[in-house]
Amino acid sequence: MRLNLKVPFAEKDQAKKLGARWDAGRKIWYVEGKEDPAPFARWSPSPHDASAGEVRTQKGASGRNQDSSGTVQVGSNYVELPRVCDCLPWEVCDKCRATALASRV
Repeated sequence: MRLNLKVPFAEKDQAKKLGARWDAGRKIWYVEGKEDPAPFARWSPSPHDASAGEVRTQKGASGRNQDSSGTVQVGSNYVELPRVCDCLPWEVCDKCRATALASRV
């Protein structure tokens, strides 16, 4: 069984002497196959800590649902803007340039 640890950089040598190993891919210290995890208890992450489970790799994944003010538009707060012209959504023509969120240079 693998136990991920939250080891501060200053204490990495202590953890290594006890048998902890560094996972470079996940950038986290861990122990595996130890009968007694008690020596590592002080580095055991809390259940709500991001390092307790998988390391989050989707940085900014919520950015697709944000408007220019930075707030997430979900459910009843979502407002679909009316179409001004028939051009493709990713193109900006002269007719829809005034309502476009980002103008192209």
